[in-house]
Amino acid sequence: MMPLFMVLAVKGTAAPDALRAAGMANVAGKPVIDATNPIADSPPVNGVLKFFTSLDESLMERLQREFADARLVKAFNSVGNPLMVNPQFAGGKPTMFICGNNEAAKKIVSDILDQFGWEIADMGKVEAARAIEPLCMLWCIPGFLRNDWTHAFKLLRQE
Repeated sequence: MMPLFMVLAVKGTAAPDALRAAGMANVAGKPVIDATNPIADSPPVNGVLKFFTSLDESLMERLQREFADARLVKAFNSVGNPLMVNPQFAGGKPTMFICGNNEAAKKIVSDILDQFGWEIADMGKVEAARAIEPLCMLWCIPGFLRNDWTHAFKLLRQE
């Protein structure tokens, strides 16, 4: 049985090997929720992670280039696993920033996020991962500095 979608939730340096191990037949044409981050193999400095990519190229872009037939959608990369489903905050639903090149795949992932209790903010094509992946750095700072891992981001819009 072929999967309806896949979740890529591994260490960033292992992401290409994980997709290769899954096999192109299982990856091609299917939405792949990309929850990875390009975290370098070095400790944080004053709570700030180091990345092995730059602001000119995201890990997601590298993966999309190598696995052109995969329908990658960046999501879940800037929240801890206890809050991924049914996140409860006094300020309302948190915002999950997503991006990807395939609109149908983003719709499937958006439907999942909606069912999980998230507000969705579609930031566009794969290049937007250059801005979304660094949210992980910001999300981790309170955790490293104060052991506070129970927060999420919210995009506020003026009516």
